[in-house]
Amino acid sequence: MKNIFKLIFLFILLSGVKELSAQTGAVITHTMKVYGNCEMCKKRIEEAAKGKGVKQAVWDIDNKLLTLTYDTLLTRIEKVHARIAEAGHDTELKKAKDDVYAALPECCLYRKNEAEPRADHPAASGGMIKGVVLEEDLKGNFRPLPGASITWLGTKQGTMTDSAGVFKLTMNGNTDRLVISYAGYRPDTMAAQPSEELKIILASNQQLGEVKLTARQRSTYLSSLNTIRTQVMTERELFKAACCNLSESFETNPSVDVSYNDAVTGSKQIQLLGLSGNYTQLTVENLPGPRGIATSLGLNSIAGPWVESIQLNKGVGAVANGYESIAGQINIELKKPGKAEKLYANLYVNDMGKTDLNLNLAYKAGKKWSTALLLHDDFIYNKKLDFNKDGFRDLPTGNLFSVLNRWLFENGKGFMTQFGVKLLLDDRTGGETAFEPSRDKFTTNHYGLGIRTRRYEAFAKTGYVFPRKKYKSIGLQLMAFNHRQDSYFGLNPYTAEQGSFYANLIYQSIIGNTRHKFRTGMSLVSDQYRETFRTAYYKRQEAVPGAFFEYTFNPTAKLGLVAGIRSDHNNLFGWFITPRLHLRYEPVKGTTIRLSAGRGQRTANIFAENTSVLVSSRQISILSSSAGKAYGLDPEVAWNKGISADQQFRLFHREATFSVDFFRNDFNNQVVVDMEDARTVKFYNLEGRSFSNSLQAEFSMEPVRKLDLRLAYRFFDVRTNYSGQLRQKPFTAKHRAFANLAYEISGWKMDYTVSYNGSKRIPGTSANPSVYQRDTRSPAYWLMNAQVSKTVGKKHPVDLYLGGENLTNFFQRDVIIAAEQPFSPFFDVSLVWGPVSGRLIYAGLRYKIK
Repeated sequence: MKNIFKLIFLFILLSGVKELSAQTGAVITHTMKVYGNCEMCKKRIEEAAKGKGVKQAVWDIDNKLLTLTYDTLLTRIEKVHARIAEAGHDTELKKAKDDVYAALPECCLYRKNEAEPRADHPAASGGMIKGVVLEEDLKGNFRPLPGASITWLGTKQGTMTDSAGVFKLTMNGNTDRLVISYAGYRPDTMAAQPSEELKIILASNQQLGEVKLTARQRSTYLSSLNTIRTQVMTERELFKAACCNLSESFETNPSVDVSYNDAVTGSKQIQLLGLSGNYTQLTVENLPGPRGIATSLGLNSIAGPWVESIQLNKGVGAVANGYESIAGQINIELKKPGKAEKLYANLYVNDMGKTDLNLNLAYKAGKKWSTALLLHDDFIYNKKLDFNKDGFRDLPTGNLFSVLNRWLFENGKGFMTQFGVKLLLDDRTGGETAFEPSRDKFTTNHYGLGIRTRRYEAFAKTGYVFPRKKYKSIGLQLMAFNHRQDSYFGLNPYTAEQGSFYANLIYQSIIGNTRHKFRTGMSLVSDQYRETFRTAYYKRQEAVPGAFFEYTFNPTAKLGLVAGIRSDHNNLFGWFITPRLHLRYEPVKGTTIRLSAGRGQRTANIFAENTSVLVSSRQISILSSSAGKAYGLDPEVAWNKGISADQQFRLFHREATFSVDFFRNDFNNQVVVDMEDARTVKFYNLEGRSFSNSLQAEFSMEPVRKLDLRLAYRFFDVRTNYSGQLRQKPFTAKHRAFANLAYEISGWKMDYTVSYNGSKRIPGTSANPSVYQRDTRSPAYWLMNAQVSKTVGKKHPVDLYLGGENLTNFFQRDVIIAAEQPFSPFFDVSLVWGPVSGRLIYAGLRYKIK
């Protein structure tokens, strides 16, 4: 589909009719005492009171009085007392059971406040500050922010907002300045007076009736409250680069490397902790992302403008998300129907001839239903794109079209369901610049390749939160897809098909009180693979049912523990256990230390994960040990251990952070990809050791207002036993340095990123004739990217952006061995250690209707 915008959309408005009927008797108003603390208590009390015959129930937080309007023929006041007590709140007639009361959230435990002064006491009126902290979404709706920090400037006296965003704080005699901070926003100060009720809205440059507060949301941040260390990249971070697809979303992130798999297919892979992207679990809203056959082209299949945020955690993740994460997990949050802009359009063009078109549409169909339609189309037809003049196109030409339609239903009473479908159509042609498929396909006239991909997905997520016990919920995740690739590389055809089904049932609740939480459930992953390469045929069906249990312990705000275990049965490899542990400790305010350890297991897909093998003339050798299983190879198993320390402090009167982390990964078994012989590639089970060490330090600050500076250094030591010899992993730099500058002023945004990439080991080519031999080490090199954008308009803003990538114009010149003899046994496109093309200039615009 080359003409994407010829599609016709039709949204169907769903409506319902409710019929209400009731008998009425004597309707009276009654006032009763009910004990509680906060807005969350208010909601719980009022919901419990509103049973049969109750017309209205309003509870006042300050005087603890519940005002009821009810029909005396339909209910008795004693029943209302009983329902409220069952929900955990004492009334003037009935006391809640101790175990029910203890299960309430921490902010709702009202009995421990019985010794506090009365409402008419000076400390509770003139000496008390009350307020609520909210955030404003793209449509101007306000949402409470639980867990926001409110402290008096220069002191340790403070509090945190409850689940409804509400806080109370006693006046401080030494200052009238409050500091408000929340993960994802820059903290700032404001003046407060006794008896004021503050409404604090965290949004960019918003002026309030009562309070003026500037709180600029960070583009990327670490949550200090999560036990599992999670870095969140917001949409502002993604806008620092063009981000046409997921592979370009990490250009401003020092933790993740993105590189080309080979010199001609255009496919990319990420690298985390020095390990290839195969060892990083990629999920989309906690459902499986591109995996299996889709691994090589998966990063190109998710459009950047579809992404709302990216969550990155290094090391092992939670057991509820599966067993495959070894190096880490990347979760992609897409635009939500209820929160996304009504219309979002993006146009991108670059000087290579590539064009991207994106259109996102969102619509609310009544109070309970909402839907979104996300469209993406990119195409390039420049057949003469050849920076290094080797006669091969640097990128394949063709067209990729994808569409996602999703629906969301929320009834406001705890039930939610969402479902959707996705379609991807991708057709690519590459190879020599003179290659014409109609004339040269499967001939030796000119070397060419063609990749035709069709992917169909459907997903559904259903959840229920118990209204009177918000800590208790149950959810079901379902997903199914079919992915088919028909391709050829020179004279070699390659076809692959994967059918997959995924189900995950999760139940979560507490043990006694909210300090002890747990998640448990069952999952099923079923994959069916069919592959044909050259004359070999590979087929397997892999079914993995499993169950998991995860316990979370938060005795104080300073300490958190998450311990999980899961047991799964693979029909090919049998039973296996996956334990994982995460620990968080905050010895002093602003200092967070985390530990993690756990096991991961995955099955390698050797062809899809190594596309350079398909393109090159190397002979393939699979040294199998498990006949009839996955290519005759064993599953990959590894143990990951990590420690990190994050320090927040003030520098130049603004927030700064310094982080350092170290992760160690040891493989019990690994499918080794051995390219040490220039004419062959061997796949075999690990014999000996394979490990990776990753050390990263990162510093971020705001030297002047609205100027963000981020610096990072990373060290890798990644080694594997290749045919009995322990060697450094090829194409992995030991040293990398990174700097990012971002500045905003008057609607202008400027971003500059520079990175240093150290020397990398290259597999030996001494077996080739001298003209086809290459150095065994790559040179170190610098890369620079920059972008400037301007926002025009307020009601319907338009972002105009202009940028450049690889501004130093550095690229690998002899990236293809024997490019002039592509059908010879020496032809090799796999030795890629740097950029395959030079400087790129792009421009575009974004248009939004909120």
